[in-house]
Amino acid sequence: MASPLKTELCDMLGIELPIMLAGMGGAAGPALAAAVSEAGGLGVVGATGYTPDELAEMIAKVRSLTDKPFGVDLLLPSSIADSGNREDLEIQITAEHRRYVDNLKQEFEIPEPSRLPERPPLTQDYFRKQVEVILDENVPVFASGLGNPGWMVPDAHAQGMKVIGLVGNTRNARRVAAANVDAVVAQGTEAGGHTGRIGTLALVPQVADAIAPTKTIAAGGIVDGRGLVAALALGAEAIWCGTAFLATPEAYQDAEERGETDAWTRKVQHDKLVAAVDEDTRIGRMYSGKTMRHMYNAWTEAWERPEAPPTLPMPLQGLLVGEALRGAREAHIEGLIGGPAGNGAGLIKAIRPATEVVGSMVEVAEELCERFGLQPVEA
Repeated sequence: MASPLKTELCDMLGIELPIMLAGMGGAAGPALAAAVSEAGGLGVVGATGYTPDELAEMIAKVRSLTDKPFGVDLLLPSSIADSGNREDLEIQITAEHRRYVDNLKQEFEIPEPSRLPERPPLTQDYFRKQVEVILDENVPVFASGLGNPGWMVPDAHAQGMKVIGLVGNTRNARRVAAANVDAVVAQGTEAGGHTGRIGTLALVPQVADAIAPTKTIAAGGIVDGRGLVAALALGAEAIWCGTAFLATPEAYQDAEERGETDAWTRKVQHDKLVAAVDEDTRIGRMYSGKTMRHMYNAWTEAWERPEAPPTLPMPLQGLLVGEALRGAREAHIEGLIGGPAGNGAGLIKAIRPATEVVGSMVEVAEELCERFGLQPVEA
């Protein structure tokens, strides 16, 4: 008997379960992506911050860990500089913004970091070079966490690659679907990371109706089997799940191995996630310049003060605050440790392996399907 959870999208992507790892930058590395794929879902690497060479290495590492389908997620924002190096962009940061960050560094006693990031900032030229690597490596699935990937869809489809676009409203869902993507993630405001203003419960069915027959994937506040069944009932054919997989030992593992974080920071992030309630995540622009839901802490509170300057657009805000945040992590200033997370954090009670997270979702979802007599929809 076919599982009541398996959908047409599962068959399209070559996966067994309608569970997809959100491509969370820094957290969703090869180890976590491979674990989700091995469990029957689709693991997706969050690769925005990596150079083309590093991206190729990450893809090779995923393939060394699993022979199952996987994906890579990049940000493709349209409202961003065409090109430019770090120095070219940093001259656009005002003296007012620099003074405010300097004052925060003094207030929180943040030391200078031991080293500065060597990667170039995000520009359109930069992410197009990243996409070239993804095409050259023939990655099974590509997802754009921001922006419209329509410009690369013909090349992707020519080699059998599936393309997914993330949106936060119906208007953008129609626009991305018109670009001939294979599926659209309708991401509600409850989601961690870059997110919109409409709740998942209202957004998903509207997107599903608007873009059919293009497949819809649901995201935002979905962390267990109850959320999975609800998403399918709303018209989605899979879930795009991030926060639940933050609470795994595989999350941040690759970042730690690369020296981008450390064991202490990972533990603090995990401890805060397990202790969180629904109101411990809030939306702001203080990290990247785009609206982002994150764990509330002293750093985010400081950017809500009346005297705080308005945040800068992407990627300038990230360039402005990146050095201070790196210094805070290196100095183990616990009150400044946070990161993206969704409202569903209040449902997380323990750190569990990714395979256990997937297995628990499936067990609860199938029990609910059996209780209510739900059966798979025949193609």
